[in-house]
Amino acid sequence: MAKSLTRYVCQSCGYVSPRWIGKCPNCSEWNTFVEEATTPASARRTTAMPSKLDPIPISEVEANEAPRMRIGMDEFDRVLGGGLVAGSLVLLGGDPGIGKSTLMMQMALRLKEQIVFYVTGEESVRQIKLRADRLEAGATKHIQLLAETNLDLILDVIERTEPDLVIIDSIQTMYRPGLESAPGSVSQVRESTALLLRLAKTRGIPIFVIGHVTKEGVIAGPRVIEHMVDTVLQFEGEAHYSYRMLRALKNRFGSTNEIGIFEMHDTGLREVLNPSEVFLAERHYGASGSTVVASIEGSRPILVEVQALVTPTNYGMPQRTTSGVDFRRLALLLAVLDKRAGLNVGQHDVFVNIAGGIKIEEPALDLGIAISIVSSLRDVPVDSSSVAVGEIGLGGEIRTISQIEKRVQEAAKLGFKRIVVPQNNRKALKPTGEIEIIGVDRMEKAVEALLG
Repeated sequence: MAKSLTRYVCQSCGYVSPRWIGKCPNCSEWNTFVEEATTPASARRTTAMPSKLDPIPISEVEANEAPRMRIGMDEFDRVLGGGLVAGSLVLLGGDPGIGKSTLMMQMALRLKEQIVFYVTGEESVRQIKLRADRLEAGATKHIQLLAETNLDLILDVIERTEPDLVIIDSIQTMYRPGLESAPGSVSQVRESTALLLRLAKTRGIPIFVIGHVTKEGVIAGPRVIEHMVDTVLQFEGEAHYSYRMLRALKNRFGSTNEIGIFEMHDTGLREVLNPSEVFLAERHYGASGSTVVASIEGSRPILVEVQALVTPTNYGMPQRTTSGVDFRRLALLLAVLDKRAGLNVGQHDVFVNIAGGIKIEEPALDLGIAISIVSSLRDVPVDSSSVAVGEIGLGGEIRTISQIEKRVQEAAKLGFKRIVVPQNNRKALKPTGEIEIIGVDRMEKAVEALLG
């Protein structure tokens, strides 16, 4: 028998060290090294390699559009790029309890014409059955369940049954008996993903893999497997809100800018077809520090309410708190407001929030944030029939943004009377009788237009 060797592998990024160390030199995480046993390369079983490999000219490769499987959930299909591609491997991550298993089961229930193979390593088949009955009382004979964590046995069943779709819940519970490391370790996750990838490509079976999320909010182990999978989906949402957002972080068959929005109910997830009306449903008119902004997520325009609260600080150091907005972006805007607009908030606490629990990082949100801060500081409400959109530069200028036509159309559709846009965008827009379009090139002019 070959002598086994010991190595220490970082469970966050996969960095390998011959000895245990407290802080990973690659990802700077603490206490992430786990001892794993391995065998020398000379003792590993090797397969006979062909004596000659001939490359294929690119002109002889068929470039036909890959066929897609429509799931039947428009929000889900949009994020995937129009449907599920045969032979693709999709990684779905999210916080515990966010609804990953619910989303997968609802997808399986919609595909009534397909044979879906659901593998669970965390729950019993009875628990899966109870969830399916709660979500839908229709026929579920097309869904086959297997409670198993041995990946070799699972692959054997998949090859014998040849399903149309496979769901693995979750990749951290799968293991290969040939590896001595524990399930969930980097070695097991990487090896299991490689085998599933090979199966998906050779058999043309689309496979969904569910991954856990660490306390830092990243999928455990993606640093070593996200380059292997075709698509990485993030299912996110605030714990105290019922809305959930599906976002593509990587997609080899579509755009990574699209998002899908769902609302959690007792009977499962429901698609939110018009998110603008939902996020503005509880808007309070006449209150200072509230501005409506036209944002773009992928190809869809969304109107959201940006709220700001500016109060004198009761402590030595003023507080800066954000929810749904990048904290560093707020610090930059406060510096611009101080330097270019003479707005002194050095002795004030500033709180910025996007109503509804949604998170947006688009620079076009800048003007709405700045207007809300000025409105709260002066205690003057923003015109409730107006929408603001624009990126603020370090010189206080309002910079051009993309897809301005879609933003204007969405604002007009919801009944708003005015929209403040960058001056360069205003020149390219045709006048419309539905909504008044105001172009501004400086932040001071936008404040004057919305606050008077």
